[in-house]
Amino acid sequence: MKLRTLLMGAIATTAFAPLAFADGHTGERGRDGEVKIIYWQAPSILNPYLSGGTKDVESASLVVEPLARYTETGAMVPFLAEDIPTVANGGVSEDLTTITWKIKEGMVWSDGTPLTSADVKFTAEYCMHPEGGCAQAAFFDGVESVEALDDLTVKVTFNQPKPNPYGPFVGGQSPIIQAAQFADCLGAKAPECTEANFNPIGTGPFVVDDFRPNDVITMSANPNYRDPSKPAFAKLTFKGGGDAVAAGRAVLETGEFDYAWNLQLAPDVIAKMEEGGKGVAIAGFGPLVERIEMNLTNPSPDLPPETRATVAEPHPILSDFKVRKALSMAIDRALLTEVGYGKAGSPTCNLVPAPALYASDNTECLTQDIEGAKALLEEAGWTDTDGDGVRDKDGMKLALLYQTSTNAVRQDFQALIKDWWQQIGVETELRNLDASVFFGGDPGSPDTFQKFYADVEMYANTFNGTDPQQYLAAYRCGGEPKPSSQWQGENINRFCDPAYDAMIDELARTGDLEKRGELGRKMNDMLTKDTMTIVPLVNRARVSAHADSLGGVVLNVWDSELWNVADWYRKGE
Repeated sequence: MKLRTLLMGAIATTAFAPLAFADGHTGERGRDGEVKIIYWQAPSILNPYLSGGTKDVESASLVVEPLARYTETGAMVPFLAEDIPTVANGGVSEDLTTITWKIKEGMVWSDGTPLTSADVKFTAEYCMHPEGGCAQAAFFDGVESVEALDDLTVKVTFNQPKPNPYGPFVGGQSPIIQAAQFADCLGAKAPECTEANFNPIGTGPFVVDDFRPNDVITMSANPNYRDPSKPAFAKLTFKGGGDAVAAGRAVLETGEFDYAWNLQLAPDVIAKMEEGGKGVAIAGFGPLVERIEMNLTNPSPDLPPETRATVAEPHPILSDFKVRKALSMAIDRALLTEVGYGKAGSPTCNLVPAPALYASDNTECLTQDIEGAKALLEEAGWTDTDGDGVRDKDGMKLALLYQTSTNAVRQDFQALIKDWWQQIGVETELRNLDASVFFGGDPGSPDTFQKFYADVEMYANTFNGTDPQQYLAAYRCGGEPKPSSQWQGENINRFCDPAYDAMIDELARTGDLEKRGELGRKMNDMLTKDTMTIVPLVNRARVSAHADSLGGVVLNVWDSELWNVADWYRKGE
């Protein structure tokens, strides 16, 4: 069996060199005063292991860091680690079953205590605890053990050869948390540790001063950050809430804020804002896909939560592939892209549209087919027996609840899709929820995207790095959010197929790049074209904005957008 790693010779193995700028911004830490960031989806928690929401992962990345992460080019670079382990340097075993990380000497937490391998080992135990409901559990897929060999050395052992061993502790979604702070927060106790979850001790450039969930976070420069000249800003204000329009205006028109994330707005709206002269919009394409998720379980409120969370009782309508396919066929993705994103989007049928190696050549969904969708529903036995324009079958109306977060573009999409579905005889009720709640991961809320108390829901997410192994592994049987996992988990649809699970395992042990690409494309097609469990709509560019006076910003579509905030600075007049 040929088992060679896909990235062993291509990853940067030297320490990350800080970006160099010509504006004379070197000097004392905190020299540039305050920086103000606005995310119109407000953070609800600062523990990325208890939330799958981008807003929570990225705000936390200001404080907690991984051993390594990805640059704007997708290259992997060390952050807390000395270098990237490879077969060539002895960090990855010849049989590809282990990876050994070395922590840089002198790394300390913001409270001044040393970062050690015990913290790394504890992080794995925290996320892998069967009752913990770790939102990032897919990063630890196949991990058999994590050992602290000495204070600065940690060894991860996998249950099979792992040509791509860079899941645990790599990227903004899988940072290191402090063992001392979270010691009493394992398993079911995890969501109860409010102080730790809201005020994590970290190694990043900032420390939390005050965190108000779904509102504002105030931070100050980490006095123990490893570079004495960074961060340039003494204070950081992270404002959450509002909407994308207000966020864009706050940077581009009024100059009230320095950085605005995720300007999910029509291109002409952004262009008009830029005329304000205070800032500039930035964009970059990666694997960020706006899509519709199909609920494969019965979401009826008459059922107990555990039943609603699993396929114990299949969805009375959407368990039929023909219905799911008809819903997809009725959608005009080109029009959605034009209306919502313009050149900052492209219609797609893929869950993984990038990198190119993993992008399927499936284009079947790009052509809208209203008549074909009608015929498919007829074939499935859904007819309009009473002439009210809504199909029915066995006394049940073809009626769906379609939910998403509150956002102008998403509400435009909802309106268009509702109309197309009405044309094929589907009655659609629209619901939009505050993004801070929808993506918040609160186990007590009925309105999170993880609970999925609707028939279909729409959102976008992405993955760290340039390899989708962890992203695709999220759809393993048993990975569904449920009461026993504190409603955490990435298998939102409750998809389960042993054949797919077998492909997860095969991808994990496959080193040949071409074979990995082939497997990844098959898995993509299984979730999309073959089952229509996920209905991709638009491959979205990440569009954000920063003030003209803010230097050092490098948009990164492969990791947290705030990945290099330690290098931000205020430009001179």
